[in-house]
Amino acid sequence: MSLSTSANLVKYLLFLFNFLFVITGITIMAIGLTVQGAYHNFSDILDPQFFSVPTFLVVIGSLIFVIAFFGCCGAYKENYCMTLTFSVLLVLIFILELAAGISGYVLRNDTYNLLSNTMRSSMKKYGNESEEITIIWNEIHTTYNCCGVESSKEWAEANPALFNISYLPMSCCVEPPVSIGYRRCVDENHPELLRSSGCIESFGNYIKSHAISIGAAGIAIAVIQFFGILFACYLAKQIKHSGF
Repeated sequence: MSLSTSANLVKYLLFLFNFLFVITGITIMAIGLTVQGAYHNFSDILDPQFFSVPTFLVVIGSLIFVIAFFGCCGAYKENYCMTLTFSVLLVLIFILELAAGISGYVLRNDTYNLLSNTMRSSMKKYGNESEEITIIWNEIHTTYNCCGVESSKEWAEANPALFNISYLPMSCCVEPPVSIGYRRCVDENHPELLRSSGCIESFGNYIKSHAISIGAAGIAIAVIQFFGILFACYLAKQIKHSGF
């Protein structure tokens, strides 16, 4: 007994959906890897939560390729068990993507708190204690035209062994340093020499924007795949009624 005309239509739509499904898998993996790459240079001062969510996306993207195989085989062979398995796996992926999307948005809301805590902690290691931390902070200062977390004064509070209200990291200076070590940027006659604003807002916005992209990708693709679940369930029902 053959499938009904409507079921055949759904069958071919399911083939098309599986192709789109693979594309979404590639997209999710690309977003996860891109965010990981964006965060990589700052790994020593970022909370592990900033890496767990994009890694989660990469894992989901990888699983999608396996799941798409069940969908294609089930639709082609009109096999009830494989199509049902595909439906169940789609539901699982749907839940995982929603979880990833929600996690991304939660991470977005917690960005400033998580960043301020880890950034202030890392300031204590600037200098001889950690070359990696020193490089990262210098990059943040110059790239985002800022100094410290909330303000440049925090360097004296966080690392009094190296800094005071007058002496700051060279990267806090707008002009190239003229000497090795740390340079006096605070000058009442030349306030323009100092990057006076803190980094939490400008650097935080950069980190936050990637967290938003994770949340948006997870939820948007989960919504798209919801229709795939409907297709798969309907096809599985038609195959079962047709006696396959």
